[in-house]
Amino acid sequence: MSEFKVIRSPMEALKKYFGFSGLREGQDQVVASIMEGRNVLVVMPTGGGKSLCYQLPSLCRDGVCLVVSPLIALMKDQVDALVARGIPATMINSSLSFPEQKERLEGMKRGAFKLVYVAPERFGHEGFMHALAEVDVNMVAVDEAHCLSQWGHDFRPDYLKLGKAVEMMGRPQVAALTATATPRVREDILKHLGLDDPVTIVRGFARENLHFRITACDTHKDKYKRLYELVKRYKTGIIYCSTRKKVEQVYEALSDFGLSVTAYHAGMTDEQREEAQNAFMNRHADIVIATNAFGMGIDRADVRFVAHFEIPGSVEAYYQEAGRAGRDGEEAYCELLFNHADLRTQEFFIEGVNPGIPLIVELYELLRKHCSAETHDVMWSLEEMVERLKCRNAMQVGAALSVLIRNGAISRHDVPGQRVKLTRVTDPSVSGLKIPLDEDALREKEVRDREKLKAMTEFAYSSGCRQQWILNYFGEEDGAPCGRCDQCLALGVEEGQSLGEEETLVVRQALSGIARASVRLADGSWQGRWGRTKIIQMLKGAKTQELLRTSLVRLSTYGILSRWSEDDIRQLFRAMQMAGLTRMSGEADRPLITLSPKGNEVMMGRKKASLVWPFARRGKISVSMEQARVRSTGNLAALGEFDEDLFLKLKELRNELAREAGIPAYAVFHNSTLEGLARLKPTTRRGAMNVHGIGEQKAARYLDDFLEVIAALWGVNLSFRFTPIRWTPSQERGVHAELRNYFS
Repeated sequence: MSEFKVIRSPMEALKKYFGFSGLREGQDQVVASIMEGRNVLVVMPTGGGKSLCYQLPSLCRDGVCLVVSPLIALMKDQVDALVARGIPATMINSSLSFPEQKERLEGMKRGAFKLVYVAPERFGHEGFMHALAEVDVNMVAVDEAHCLSQWGHDFRPDYLKLGKAVEMMGRPQVAALTATATPRVREDILKHLGLDDPVTIVRGFARENLHFRITACDTHKDKYKRLYELVKRYKTGIIYCSTRKKVEQVYEALSDFGLSVTAYHAGMTDEQREEAQNAFMNRHADIVIATNAFGMGIDRADVRFVAHFEIPGSVEAYYQEAGRAGRDGEEAYCELLFNHADLRTQEFFIEGVNPGIPLIVELYELLRKHCSAETHDVMWSLEEMVERLKCRNAMQVGAALSVLIRNGAISRHDVPGQRVKLTRVTDPSVSGLKIPLDEDALREKEVRDREKLKAMTEFAYSSGCRQQWILNYFGEEDGAPCGRCDQCLALGVEEGQSLGEEETLVVRQALSGIARASVRLADGSWQGRWGRTKIIQMLKGAKTQELLRTSLVRLSTYGILSRWSEDDIRQLFRAMQMAGLTRMSGEADRPLITLSPKGNEVMMGRKKASLVWPFARRGKISVSMEQARVRSTGNLAALGEFDEDLFLKLKELRNELAREAGIPAYAVFHNSTLEGLARLKPTTRRGAMNVHGIGEQKAARYLDDFLEVIAALWGVNLSFRFTPIRWTPSQERGVHAELRNYFS
């Protein structure tokens, strides 16, 4: 390779090697900070041009830039693209033989490369680190940096070696880059890398060309029907499925429809996956159906839609995958086909990647007992280990092996000519009970996984602007309604629409009422004392005996919204929650409402209220409500899927209210009315009155208590609470039988 001539000016290098006359907004700040020698943490949405942020400065200085990348395919694509531009680049990973790795390390020492892509596990090899001591490393770029954080959606233990590796290299400049990182994940990245005085650059998460939509689908038939509509309208896209089997089923269905499709999942061979990826990238296939194994580094610009056939496990994963649409800046569409029952699959995954200490110890003891006396090796496939342990979830065994590897109890090795990996017990004299397993850390990981699924479920049931909800999740509290998602379009909300003076006054009055019913703490934050229903009644000026016995009636805000109905105030509260103006605290069965820091600023008039005004279509009856009113007088099954758990809870509440009042249970609500509620799952009093058997008087007397129960179980309004799914034995056997065949 000929000697590379360093161009000191970033703009000159940009023009010569990339053909661009200028940088995008955000890229310019990152490049300038790197050129000043600062460590940087860059959070930039998919398609924002993160790679250029470290590639360009590396061409303007002496030495080599090490790029840590998690996927071999991604490394190859990046290296091929750089070499095609005349930039000396290479990669070092497990796909290379030892002589090939040694040759490239020698080239690094000679200064033959400007960028070298390295797999994170290389930094755990003593020989590799020793060789780096002779290399002029000017910067370490950590791509997909969210993999460093156990709070991230794609945590990879090998990434934890990077902090120590940077220290051993004498602390060269570090640039950490990711597309999806909450504030907590950002803190984790900085902590693990030990960055001093870093510049954190967060470019807006909002994608102004994306239209988000969530479509409720009761059956798979509904999903396929909607997929056909998406494909027919938008032509080019990615369809994500949760399991390999579902990928194959959707692939067959769309192929039968005569569409140009390909499939991609981790159960395929390397050659099959590469063929599928190339078919999509080279436009020989218009649509790819894939698991989440597909997409990292995919830069096809004309993807017009991304559909999720089932709910993903986290908001981070969803937004990263959805963000692969519309990278050319043109309009694109992101749709989640949602059925609550799909959560079973994600629950199965969470169970699979969190095996628990008893299973980890049992697996280790099994390997220790059966390893050879001379080499301490066991030649068992994962399937054989699963069978010997009689484990229902094969994923748990794979996760347990990973834990044992991280703790140094075992190692796993490829065997030439064999598909089965060799498992080596490090020291068979050590019992499983002596392995230093961190039980608290393992438990914390499971809690994190469940919290992420809870957030994703909350998003699926949210009733405000989809884009604004996502921005709030990632810490951008000032995001305005997008005006493009299904919710904004349904409410007639325009992009960035702000509230008028009268609407702003109402919001501030409601927030003031919440504040006066809360306690102001020494640090200026608020602590809730009352539940949402009581505060709504206070703002309305209700005169129920229960409310009159409380101190709420003595507040200056008592009756301040008396011209409003309680149902309207409830909708306003939901909109304020979705905009991040309020927060819930207390126990799950007695949530308390108070102000968020952002809500406090809006109440004080120091910040504008930016929320989806829930009354944009006041006076109009939506199609769904009109249909509900018609259906409720006839076939109950037409109202939706029956939730037996919800029905039993509603029945329990009905019986309790009847006992307290000394009246027959049917005098509160008939069983058929409860069944209607358990099918329709309404979120408002107005919506619930579409169920046959609920009139004005009963609604005023009883309905709010029933809406609270629906909210608690289904997470459809402010007191969202995640409830683990209960499977019948037959459902459990069926799901296990299906998934066990497709996961390792």
